[in-house]
Amino acid sequence: MPTETPPAARPSALALLPLLLFLALFFGAGLYFTLQGEAMGFYQLRAPVAILPALALGAWLVHRAGMKPGEILLRGMGDPNIVLMCLIFLLAGAFAHVSSAIGAVDAVVAMGVGHLPAALILPGLFVLASFISLAIGSSMGTIAAVVPIALGVADAAGLDRALVVGTVIGGAMFGDNLSVISDTTIASTRTQGAQMRDKFRENFKIAMPAALATIGLLLWLGESAPVATEESASAWLALPYVIVLGLALAGLDVLLVLGIGLALAGGFGLAFGGDYDVVQLAGDIWIGFEGMTEILLLSLLIGGLGAMMKASGGLDWLAGAIARVAGGRRGRRSGEFSIAALSASADAFTANNTVAILVSGSVARDIAIRHGISPRRAASVLDIFACVVQGVIPYGAQILLAASLAAVSPLALAGSVYYCWLLAAVAIGFMLWPVRAEVAAGGASPVRD
Repeated sequence: MPTETPPAARPSALALLPLLLFLALFFGAGLYFTLQGEAMGFYQLRAPVAILPALALGAWLVHRAGMKPGEILLRGMGDPNIVLMCLIFLLAGAFAHVSSAIGAVDAVVAMGVGHLPAALILPGLFVLASFISLAIGSSMGTIAAVVPIALGVADAAGLDRALVVGTVIGGAMFGDNLSVISDTTIASTRTQGAQMRDKFRENFKIAMPAALATIGLLLWLGESAPVATEESASAWLALPYVIVLGLALAGLDVLLVLGIGLALAGGFGLAFGGDYDVVQLAGDIWIGFEGMTEILLLSLLIGGLGAMMKASGGLDWLAGAIARVAGGRRGRRSGEFSIAALSASADAFTANNTVAILVSGSVARDIAIRHGISPRRAASVLDIFACVVQGVIPYGAQILLAASLAAVSPLALAGSVYYCWLLAAVAIGFMLWPVRAEVAAGGASPVRD
């Protein structure tokens, strides 16, 4: 006889405790060791170790709800999105390390970026990352492709690594949020019943002012020493980067892009890297893999933790709580702020903006209908605030990938993603704008606060 599916757990605030425990342990330990004078305070207690007590608590809560925690944990860890991220991490680490070892970064800096005025380096990197992410619809793929170049620029120009990498993350999130082929755009429009072009136009009115403000801020922050270039670097070594960026812009799958990039970097290193040989190439690939071990483990474990929190009713409770708060008030503003809070909270607890949109989409649509908000506007708010939180949480995949590539603290990067902070400010200001009417689908009357 087939095994009966256990009934869904009732919504419960207790189910959110595992993530809160993990964050308390990880950030609490990091702050403690930093105050004790440790230069690398946030690396004294590694995140994959700090999450273990949270997993134990999550397993107990799932067992208490009458379900099998082992099955749910493995199902969450084996989610296709999680596995895809892990493969991207491995290939990105190998490509970045091999490219650096053969001198490709020095070649890129010498060929073009090094000739930019110092004040234009940061805005240039932001625009480059934005353009690539907009074209390929993947912030992860953009970070994997651009961060190695940005690191070479940062070191050559004497710029702070966290500032430069935070600039790339911001550009990647800008493009990912607007791209019509992004997972988040597809999820937000489908859950809200909106057209992609309408959502794009709505998003553009908010994202573009935030991007322009970011560029202005980066122009002000970008003063530094002139970029020092390696004149002896072979221009041929830069070709793998050029091809990788071209393939990314052409819309090729990110795994294929990184795989081709790794093969090209190794091939060009063997051909033009002097005494670079196959043994060294194999060793550099392995070192690149090793550099991604921590983020890979953490991503797998966070996927399992998120699945257990969802199964034990935590995300349902969160969505219900925000819906109840919104239910007592009418009007466009209260509805939009409720959708924003729902999306941001779901992303903070799932560390995945696509999953956050899918989890909160149906509740957001109910809120939009109740408050007279158009589908395009609901989809835009839902996507924007998932993007904002995903771009600044130190345990999100984007910051973890960039932090691993750059060897900097995820917390330092979170404060340097200026675009996401400015996007939140612009979006909140737009929602507070006093005279603006929205017509909901179906001919509803305009709603004003």
